[in-house]
Amino acid sequence: MAVVWLLSIFLLIFILIAAVKRNNQRRCRQPPSPPGLPFIGNLHQLGVLPHRSLWELSKKYGPVMLVKLGRVSTVIVSSPETAKQVLRDHDLNCCTRPSLEGTRKLSYNYRDIAFSRYDDYWKDLRKLCVRELFSTKQVNLIQPIKKMEMKKLIDSITESASEETPVNLSEKFLSLNVNVVCKASFGVSFQGTVLNNEKFQGLVHEAIEMLGSFSASDFFPYIGWIFDWFTGLHARREASVRDLDAFYEQMIDLHLHKNREDRSEDDFVDLLLRLEKEEAVLGHGQLTRNHIKGILMNVLLGGINTSAITMTWAMAELARNPRVMKKVQSEIRDHIGKNNEVISLDETDKLKYLKMVIKETWRLHPVSPLLVPREVTSEFKINGYTIQPKTRLHVNTWGIGRDPKVWKDPEEFIPERFMDCDIEANGLHFELLPFGGGRRICPAMYLGATTVEFGVANLLYQFDWKLPEGVDDVDMDEAFGLTAHKKHDLLLVPVKS
Repeated sequence: MAVVWLLSIFLLIFILIAAVKRNNQRRCRQPPSPPGLPFIGNLHQLGVLPHRSLWELSKKYGPVMLVKLGRVSTVIVSSPETAKQVLRDHDLNCCTRPSLEGTRKLSYNYRDIAFSRYDDYWKDLRKLCVRELFSTKQVNLIQPIKKMEMKKLIDSITESASEETPVNLSEKFLSLNVNVVCKASFGVSFQGTVLNNEKFQGLVHEAIEMLGSFSASDFFPYIGWIFDWFTGLHARREASVRDLDAFYEQMIDLHLHKNREDRSEDDFVDLLLRLEKEEAVLGHGQLTRNHIKGILMNVLLGGINTSAITMTWAMAELARNPRVMKKVQSEIRDHIGKNNEVISLDETDKLKYLKMVIKETWRLHPVSPLLVPREVTSEFKINGYTIQPKTRLHVNTWGIGRDPKVWKDPEEFIPERFMDCDIEANGLHFELLPFGGGRRICPAMYLGATTVEFGVANLLYQFDWKLPEGVDDVDMDEAFGLTAHKKHDLLLVPVKS
């Protein structure tokens, strides 16, 4: 009898809790949502390229859309107006990163650290990185390194031009950025280390893929890790973490043991190690060796891969649009003149049409098409819809860039659309958000923009470019992960101008 009464009490409590939840949902106007399936929600509707699938769904359900990804409620915003509400008006309500359950069982939780989940930690980290790496002054200081590496790249492409053989620009751009970032930020090159440039590129590719990979644990807490173990994803992540950790340890060891006379001044790794020794505070906690590795993850993957992806997309679009390529080359060559080995940062800053080409590339091919997810910490409203705490939130920058309500002929590559337009990629104009916006905007925005302009300008100045023999058009297929990069490498034939 007592058991019956106990079960009755539990049943009554359950009914009351369910009734309270239903009443709260009725009082709150939730965003429209496509119908889902039991257990998986709307996961089956994401497709291979989620940003495209979500854009198609938003055409039917609107610029504020609620989807259920497994057990996780996720809101997708896909218009400049709604992005403005998220990134500016209600920035404080959703400036935290979601916990990534898929990494909880890893020996080193690099995704949570690299994505800087907590706002107080992120603020201190941002100040540190901007001051020591990404300020205008620091970017200008690394110009000799950029020029030296660009000269090497031009020399290697000149050999291909003499034989009229195709050049893999995807690999060339990545190699350029690897060398610049490692020398400028960490004071090391690949000579004398266990990794060569090619192996390191493979390490970067694998890390990017693992960071952006689908993890069942992220959408199905408590049980999803079983699926990750079964598919081998967990093992791949562990291997990626071990390889990255070995690289960080070797780089740190080089800085700890090299002689003072071997270096003229401290670099970024020296600074972090000194702060660790001084027991500096980052956010509300002390800076640790794992924090240092997480910071290096941000710099490595954010500084290397994103710029290389944009440069690749820019050259791919120019190869498909000879009119635009000829126009931008004329601007560069008329302004620079002849017999100039490498164009400087000051010179690229004056190339207005080149800047339009880069902005048009960002519009059509944002490196982070859904931005990195945010997590709602306190209730707020978008377009009258209530956004609940613990909801994940994505801004579909890819969809915004293709919106015919915002852009005329959105599928066409037309840099001239920015001719009499004040839209800039600085996080203040929500039609164009390649670096995000609000408190979580990319701190390396200036470095990223100047790196892309520098790389594209120099290759267009030194060479004409054509498609390989027998190829009629450039394959523009995307591959989705943490970033939306070109699925297949870009191969073009250089012709010495």
